[in-house]
Amino acid sequence: MTVTSLASADDPSSDDESGSPGVQPVVHLDPSQHVATSSKARAKHHIAALEEELETMWQESGGKQSLEDLIMENNRRQNRLQRGYIELTWVLPWLKKGADAARGDNTSSLKELVTGWVNQEFCPAPLIKTNDKYSCGFVNDICGKLLCPAEWDWNQNNVKVSIRDRTSEYIVSENSWPLFLYENYRVNSNDLKEGFLKSKLLVLAFKAVFTSPSSAREAKGDGDGADILENNRRARRRSDQTKVKTCIASIINMKKVTPRAITYIACQVHFTLSSVSSWHTMDGDFDYEAFWCNILDFFKDVPGPVTRCKVDKLLEWWTRKIFGTNHRRDLTPELVSQMSMNALANQRRKLEDAVFDSD
Repeated sequence: MTVTSLASADDPSSDDESGSPGVQPVVHLDPSQHVATSSKARAKHHIAALEEELETMWQESGGKQSLEDLIMENNRRQNRLQRGYIELTWVLPWLKKGADAARGDNTSSLKELVTGWVNQEFCPAPLIKTNDKYSCGFVNDICGKLLCPAEWDWNQNNVKVSIRDRTSEYIVSENSWPLFLYENYRVNSNDLKEGFLKSKLLVLAFKAVFTSPSSAREAKGDGDGADILENNRRARRRSDQTKVKTCIASIINMKKVTPRAITYIACQVHFTLSSVSSWHTMDGDFDYEAFWCNILDFFKDVPGPVTRCKVDKLLEWWTRKIFGTNHRRDLTPELVSQMSMNALANQRRKLEDAVFDSD
């Protein structure tokens, strides 16, 4: 089917140029100059786009539909798109409201939990108060150490004083990795990836948000976490009368730790350790939005296969720490075929075949 150009049908300038009266000479325009687009020209472009879409639809149908049917089908598509757009614009504010409420709940619960974990591990004197954000941040020795960029030594007095005075030589921004991201809160300056995103504080906060605050107690040392999802399902089955709250990981069907989930927790912990009392994109010179992107880029923007393998192993470590050692989902048919049960079955069949062949 050839779709007749509706634009050319209404355009007198589209007549045969061979000696037709009223044909204007070709004018060569300077591409650097701005050319005003008339409403008539825009309409022609829109018609041409519709014609191209109809031609594509006709080819997809194998040439079995008429022009009228294609126009009707295109109208139905446009109506569905418009209804979907209207519904999306109506739902988006509610989604944003729900996301803000969930983030607020996490922030509120982590404020008390993180403060308790820090007090328990570092035993500061005086203890950090959960209801006083102004005593956190760099004014507090322990919070300041955990928020200190990895390239500086918080124990050096000049570093501590310069950060607190916000001098130009010691600018704390999203371009530095804070110490709380590192395992045992120690940094190897010659190998900055060593222990990166493996801190106990991150693991505890992750479990508190996505599994349950009580499950955070099950992350011990370098061992594996408990099978949180299975424990949660068993608890719900055992409780006939008592209502058991379903963990967030079960609700969203999270079975593996993702880079975005780690990034979200890192931002939450950073905010909890800071002295800022309410969420803002900027905290002094620190940009939370850029910090979010920097952590995601660590996972996604890898220079090669070696780095990709290390990133994958880090995510496997996280999944083991959070969800335990249940790997049933990884039991592929190929892997099962190599296990002893199938091996014994194959040996028995071979024995029967050997006896049958000898008769």
